Amino acid sequence: MTRRLDDAVLADVDHRLAAADAHLAARYPGDDGRRQPVHTVYVPANRYAATTPTDWGTAALAAAGSAGGLDAVAALVGADEGTDCAPDTLAALVDHKLRTEPIEDLRIDFEDGYGTFDDATEDADVERALTALRSAIDAGSSTPFVGIRFKCLEAGNRARGLRTLDMFVSGLVESGRLPDGLALTLPKVTSVDQVEAMVAVARALEAANGLPAGRIRFEVQVETPQAILGADGRAPVAQFIHAGQGRVSSLHYGTYDYSASLGIAAAYQSMEHPAADHAKNVMQLAVAGTGVHMSDGSTNILPVGDPDNIAMAWTLHARLVRRHLERGIYQGWDMHPAQLVTRYLSTYAFYRRAFTPAATRLRNYVHRLDSTVMDEPATARALASVIHRGSVCGALTGDEIETATDLSTSTVRDIALGRTIRSTP
Repeated sequence: MTRRLDDAVLADVDHRLAAADAHLAARYPGDDGRRQPVHTVYVPANRYAATTPTDWGTAALAAAGSAGGLDAVAALVGADEGTDCAPDTLAALVDHKLRTEPIEDLRIDFEDGYGTFDDATEDADVERALTALRSAIDAGSSTPFVGIRFKCLEAGNRARGLRTLDMFVSGLVESGRLPDGLALTLPKVTSVDQVEAMVAVARALEAANGLPAGRIRFEVQVETPQAILGADGRAPVAQFIHAGQGRVSSLHYGTYDYSASLGIAAAYQSMEHPAADHAKNVMQLAVAGTGVHMSDGSTNILPVGDPDNIAMAWTLHARLVRRHLERGIYQGWDMHPAQLVTRYLSTYAFYRRAFTPAATRLRNYVHRLDSTVMDEPATARALASVIHRGSVCGALTGDEIETATDLSTSTVRDIALGRTIRSTP
C-alpha cells in the first residue's frame, strides 16, 4: 500500500497531543469498578440504631403484607409487566433482599433531617451514633455503605459541621477502623472553594488519625443553583469533581432545596420538574467518564396512612424510580421503610425487563452470531453494564446470566468496565 506520511508526522502528532492525552487519562479515567448502591437511606442521627437496617426491612415487609403481599404491590404499580420472570419470582427476589440486605447505603443525618441543637446535644448524638454503628460493624450487620451527612461549610454552620465530622471519623478510627464503604456527604455546596476546603479537611483528618493519603473521600450534594450555573456562565458542578483531586466519590441531587432555591412552589417541587431534569442533565454530563457516581433525589410523598394514600404514594415512587433508571441514573434516595418496597420492585423489574434482549445481543456480539442488530464496542459495554448492575443488586442471578449470555459473570463485568470488548471467533 502506498504511504506518503513518514514516522516524523506521527511523532509530531504525539508531541502535540501529549498534554491532552495526559489530561484525558487523569480527569476521565472511566468506571473504576466500585459498586454503586441503588439507593441511599437518610435517617436522623437521633433515631439511628444498630438495628435500623433490619428494622426497616421488617417494616417494609409488613407494609407489603398489609397490602396483600409483594406480588400484589408489584401488580399495583406495574412492576410485574414485561419482566423476565413470573410475578411470584419477582416477589421472591425482593422478599429475599428485604430480609438479607434491606438497605444498601445508609446515611446518619446531622443536617436537615436532624435539625439544629446545642453543641452538647449534637455531641451526645454523635457519640450514640458511633457506638451503635461500631456495634453493627462488629456484628457484621451494618450496611455495605454507611456514613454521615454533616452540616454544610457555609459560615453559620461550618464549625458545627466540621466538629461532627471530626468526632465521627476520629471516633470510628479510635474504636476500630473505618468501614470499607464509608460515605461522607457534604451538603449545600455553592462554590469550588468549598470543595477545595473539604479536600484540605480530608487531608487533615488523615494526618491526625494516621490514615493513608486519599482514604477520606466525600460526596457532594447538589442542591443550590450556584452549583449548576456560576456567575461566570460556567457549570461549577463539573469543576467540583476535578477540584476534589480524586476525593469526590459521588454527586447527589437535592430535590427540595434546589427547587425551593429557584422559587418553585412547594406543590410543584418534584424529581421530575423540568428544573430538576435540567440540573440532573448537567450533573450527568459532569460525571461522564470521571468514575464519579451520581444519585437522584427523593420524593416526600410517603406511603403511609389510609390504603388509598399508600397506593398513590407507592405508584408515584415506583414511577419515579423507573424514570431515573431509564435516564441512566442508577441511584436515588429513600426516606421511609415502606419506600423500600417500591424501590426494589421497580429496580428489579427494570433490570429484568432489560435482561433478555441485552443478554441476547451481548451473546451475539461476543460470539459473532448472526443478528438483526449491528452492535459496537460501546454498545456492548452498555449491554454488559445493565446486566452487571442487575447482578450486583440481586435482581439477576449468576446462573441465569451465564446461561443467557454463554459468558461467565466475570467476563460480563469486564466488558461492562471496558476491560475486554473483543468479540470471539
